[in-house]
Amino acid sequence: MRDGRTRKLAGTVKASDFHEFTAHNVASLVVIAGQDVGLELALARERVLVGRGPGVDYAFADPAMSRQHAAIEYARQGFRVQDLGSTNGILVNGKRVKASDLRRGDRVQVGASTLQLVIEEREPAAEVFELSST
Repeated sequence: MRDGRTRKLAGTVKASDFHEFTAHNVASLVVIAGQDVGLELALARERVLVGRGPGVDYAFADPAMSRQHAAIEYARQGFRVQDLGSTNGILVNGKRVKASDLRRGDRVQVGASTLQLVIEEREPAAEVFELSST
């Protein structure tokens, strides 16, 4: 539209970029503090929502979390976290943010839980050879 107030949003990440990333890497969020310590949340989709639910991909029984607290999405060869208007906000590596790019090892606090981004390279598939019996 040309009303002077409408902005064009930045293009979204192509699904093929995400599939290329996941073909070579495994990404997850691991709960390192809070009542669900040790829980691993796979980042197997381009966008996942965390909160108390309903309507989230990963629901926590945490009264300090909003129903839909934060979104973690794949963006530009990595991940980005965004506060979804939560009451208590989010912190990345101890700093309050509305949105932030994430790197391997970053810590995201949502409610009373702290999640750490883990990205590991997939092991290459083993080569299989067929031997003929002659």
